[in-house]
Amino acid sequence: MIEALLNYPLIQNAFLSGLIIGIIAPLLGVFIVVRRMSLIADALSHVTLAGIAGSLYLSQSVASLALLNPIYLGIVASVGGSILIERLRSLYKHYEELAIPIIMSAGIGLSAIFISLASGFSTDLMSYLFGSVSVVSRQDLIVISIIALVVFVFLFLFFKEMFVLSFDEEFAKATGLPSKWIHLLFIIVVALVIAASMRIVGILLVSSLITLPVATAMRISKGFKETILYSIIFGESAVIIGLISAFYLNLVPGGTIVITSIIILFFVILVKKLVLSLRVGRR
Repeated sequence: MIEALLNYPLIQNAFLSGLIIGIIAPLLGVFIVVRRMSLIADALSHVTLAGIAGSLYLSQSVASLALLNPIYLGIVASVGGSILIERLRSLYKHYEELAIPIIMSAGIGLSAIFISLASGFSTDLMSYLFGSVSVVSRQDLIVISIIALVVFVFLFLFFKEMFVLSFDEEFAKATGLPSKWIHLLFIIVVALVIAASMRIVGILLVSSLITLPVATAMRISKGFKETILYSIIFGESAVIIGLISAFYLNLVPGGTIVITSIIILFFVILVKKLVLSLRVGRR
């Protein structure tokens, strides 16, 4: 693996991209889980899939778009989907959760249409669905790095506001915080991260990298900042182990990363139960 990292740019791009995603996905995932919005990642991932399928179809149909990087249209679709979700949430004030299945259904429907219209890009689509070590370009790495910078800037500027919104949205509104606009910016940032993660984890599995490290961290953390720290540690561990396993076993990285995350989760749950049982036994 070390030799491949030194000699093959594609492996370097994939590994560096994975390390970045292993930080930003769980970092935002903490706020998503605390706000009980886990399903929004699934909705945006399906919208991103529609953008990717549409881009691949356009690259086949329009000669001038043959070299278009699908990640760009995927980002546009994901951000557009996030804005539509917020718009629908405001329309269905007493049934805000309806916005997520509506947008998810639209994403699935558009994906199916574009896939049925086109032919011959099933292999390309598979790499976006489940991730691939060999297709991450230097351009993709640059895009992922820019999105990571956007995430860090957003949290640097609005960390306190996001903390208050996550635990007591009514109090945040009462204090005069522009909760609507901050929430909209947050959803857009989440959409960017989902679109950026598709190359490594895959569109259908990216929500797992956002939520599973957080679920693991919540079993052992004693506070919000600890949850963030442990989530990043578990996310990075899953990405590193998953990428190395995918490289040596010739597997899709998305699947290995997600299964590694699940193994880490069950291991932490088991260890915590053993520790608690030992403490009870000593008493």
